Amino acid sequence: MLIMNKIKLKGGLEISRIVCGHWRLAEWNLITQELARLTEQTIELGVTTFDHADIYGNYSCERLFGNALQLNTRLRKQLQIVTKCGIKLATDKFPERKLKVYDYSYNHIVTSVENSLKNLNTDYIDLLLLHRPAPFFDPEEVARAFADLKKTGKVLHFGVSNFTSMQFSMLDAHVDEPLVTNQVEISPYCLEHFENRNMDFFLKEGIKPMAWSPLAGGSIFNPKDEKGHRVLQALKVVAKEKGTSPDAIAYAWLLNHPTRIIPITGTSKLDRMKTAVNALAVQLDLEHWYSIYNASTGQQLP
Repeated sequence: MLIMNKIKLKGGLEISRIVCGHWRLAEWNLITQELARLTEQTIELGVTTFDHADIYGNYSCERLFGNALQLNTRLRKQLQIVTKCGIKLATDKFPERKLKVYDYSYNHIVTSVENSLKNLNTDYIDLLLLHRPAPFFDPEEVARAFADLKKTGKVLHFGVSNFTSMQFSMLDAHVDEPLVTNQVEISPYCLEHFENRNMDFFLKEGIKPMAWSPLAGGSIFNPKDEKGHRVLQALKVVAKEKGTSPDAIAYAWLLNHPTRIIPITGTSKLDRMKTAVNALAVQLDLEHWYSIYNASTGQQLP
């Protein structure tokens, strides 16, 4: 079994090189004992970091995971919890809400963390992310919330998700400690953060990004358009040369990038998790990497 080393983010936070994402945890239909066992098996693979958000599963996923942790209290010291806040959904859980909004007020950030701590059955969160950038945003108020949460030990580190380089820099200039990461969508199909120069910014600032939807939500392997077919074909060609599977190559394409991208899986299948872990051993040369990149853009380099 491949021994997976942790990766160190800014601020000294160490997380696993592959992260287990729980966006669809509620859809896995696992009883608490099954989820606890799956968590143990995931940790045994070296995947010790688990990604959440308060809103996942219509505000249910954190509690499901917290219940599983309660069955084996030793697990908490073996893992790192990432969660997010800031999105307020208008759902049956909050009938008083008439509209979905992004709320980064001091009170909402602090209250969200307190709810997450309760749901996750823990007294601290390793990494809190702001879920999405907002057009109504006061960085000084966010910084005050972060400072108080850090002082009380409720949150150890802070970051953002889906922010542009300018939005990241704007908030980073106001907080006491550097933001440690930006969780964005990156896959062989989704090149948005190459195109908007976020990847250049990550390299400049030494930020190791977390990549959600690293397999494009599975659409890479069930392509719906010409671009998807091109990417899948390129992955298959490289996979054949490397003697592995196309999904392993998709993960390797991310893992080989100099920014040291951290993929977030979204699966309850242990075999698929093993594929992501084993991709750490797959080395791609430049022609392999660019053959996939070019398939995604639909053209050769200029």
